[in-house]
Amino acid sequence: MPQGAYRRIGSSDQRCTEDDLFIFYNKEDSLDSIIVKDTSLDDVSEEAISLYKSLRSKVNEYAEELNYSDFDLLRSLGCVKKDKDEWKLTYTGLLVFGKRPALRRLLPMVRIDYIRVPGNEWVEDPENRFTTIDMRGPLIELVQRVFSAIADDLPKGFLLGDGELQASAIGLPSKVLREALVNAFIHRTYRENQPIQIIRYGNRLEIKNPGFSLKPEEQLGEPGSKNRNPFIASIFHETNLAETKGSGIRTMRILMEKSSLAPPTFESDHTANLFTTRLLLHHFLNESDLQWLNTFAEYELNTEQKKGLIFIREAGAIDNSTYRQLNACDVLKASNELRSLRDKGLIEQKGKGRSTYYTTGGVLNTEDDVANTEPNDLNTEADDLTTEPYDLTQELPSDIREQISNLGVRENDQNKIKDIIYKICSFKSYSTKQIALILNRNENYIYRNYILPMKDEGRLQHTIIDMPNHPDQAYKAI
Repeated sequence: MPQGAYRRIGSSDQRCTEDDLFIFYNKEDSLDSIIVKDTSLDDVSEEAISLYKSLRSKVNEYAEELNYSDFDLLRSLGCVKKDKDEWKLTYTGLLVFGKRPALRRLLPMVRIDYIRVPGNEWVEDPENRFTTIDMRGPLIELVQRVFSAIADDLPKGFLLGDGELQASAIGLPSKVLREALVNAFIHRTYRENQPIQIIRYGNRLEIKNPGFSLKPEEQLGEPGSKNRNPFIASIFHETNLAETKGSGIRTMRILMEKSSLAPPTFESDHTANLFTTRLLLHHFLNESDLQWLNTFAEYELNTEQKKGLIFIREAGAIDNSTYRQLNACDVLKASNELRSLRDKGLIEQKGKGRSTYYTTGGVLNTEDDVANTEPNDLNTEADDLTTEPYDLTQELPSDIREQISNLGVRENDQNKIKDIIYKICSFKSYSTKQIALILNRNENYIYRNYILPMKDEGRLQHTIIDMPNHPDQAYKAI
């Protein structure tokens, strides 16, 4: 079913995720309440339980569960269940209180990858160009570890106003960072075997967790919360690590505004089953920003459009949803103002329909002295390929060309074709269109039957990770 089921969302058919099928079958139990086989009470970390009791007592020192035994406490929190006369951990018990060896043994991909990238853009060949810290452990301990690792990296400063005796801290508010991390922990889907990625660029922080938002993007920040993992969320709420009333995002926006920072932006991608939180780290519309914007005075931009241009300059792209979040406006206003910027040549429209987004346009590139005004190699190759399909094939190594030529027109051995695609993308990154032309097959057929499954198998990955629907998207072998 996961490979062949689709769900109608808006004007498009999108491949079902495990969460969609969970809703479809109308199962009563959430994943975090399900028993994890091959677990026992020996897999529980005593240190994690002690930390829970310490945090809980700070919230309510008279909470009755503080008088429970460790076993009764775990039962009351939905962390253990009996299975054939043996007590086993549920996903909540393993994730929140499990020992590290048990987590590594049973959930090897449930970890946090903190990636530090120099500059403001993801690099395609990052072997020696970024550093990664992998962190795993019980969630109740992991919050502070991850928070400390990131907070130590963030720019810090103090501002002493005229006539004031006490300086105020400037920079990303710690509560915003903590709320963003906790949201990723309790709202991610644990049905997907992949880590949470936290990418620290020079000018922003991006937190990517598996699992699209169960709330529509336009309702983010409104009262009310929809939880994938209600038992985990309850534990975080009772220890004051998170709130469960849906006000966390609103609080983040208020705190960022008070710190003169751009509001946080959120992107929910159902197709990729991914949720992204972006936090810009520099003060919004500061003196240098205003000087840069003055070069566009002739275009008579309003404040909202100026914010949009600053965001594109920092993040590389913007879509309707992000523009609405930046400026607290509706869909129609965001569409009209983005189209106005496009018509003035300041930004360029990419994609269609729900996949529409905008990047820097010709005027903006010129004024900002952007270096990459030449068409990239991928576009040039794709254009050439339209008229001469075999030019691209000729650049492949002879052994790959020989395997391609030996493929029959009706070759139905999927593993053989997958192996050839893997070798092609090991040699160089190619788009779906280019791969289809090389193999002389339908582009949509290649995408659905080979590219998507190979992504799910962990054999291929995007070259432009931040934007899956980018028209220049290509794939490289892992």
